[in-house]
Amino acid sequence: MYKRIALVIPAALIVSGCIARTAIDVATAPVKVASKAVDLATTSQSEADEARGREIRQREERLGRMQRDYDKLADDCENGNDKACREAVVLRREIEAALPGVPVEAER
Repeated sequence: MYKRIALVIPAALIVSGCIARTAIDVATAPVKVASKAVDLATTSQSEADEARGREIRQREERLGRMQRDYDKLADDCENGNDKACREAVVLRREIEAALPGVPVEAER
């Protein structure tokens, strides 16, 4: 009989602890959900900076590809290829339109 009582008392304490923990979890769940929703809905400054840097790098890479293509077309144009001359003019206009979107670094 004493063995049963000895087992029942610790079991009751463990169960009451579980019930208390569950009650705390239930009470704090709305706060956690709202906090997570706000976190997902907002962009931190570091995330915005990373996105901006990625966007600038992509623009710079595109501009670099266009410049290489333009150089090749300009060489072909100098060698007498009229089609390359026309394509070079069109590509040069695209490059000039893309330049304002790429920031210029200050000289040090």
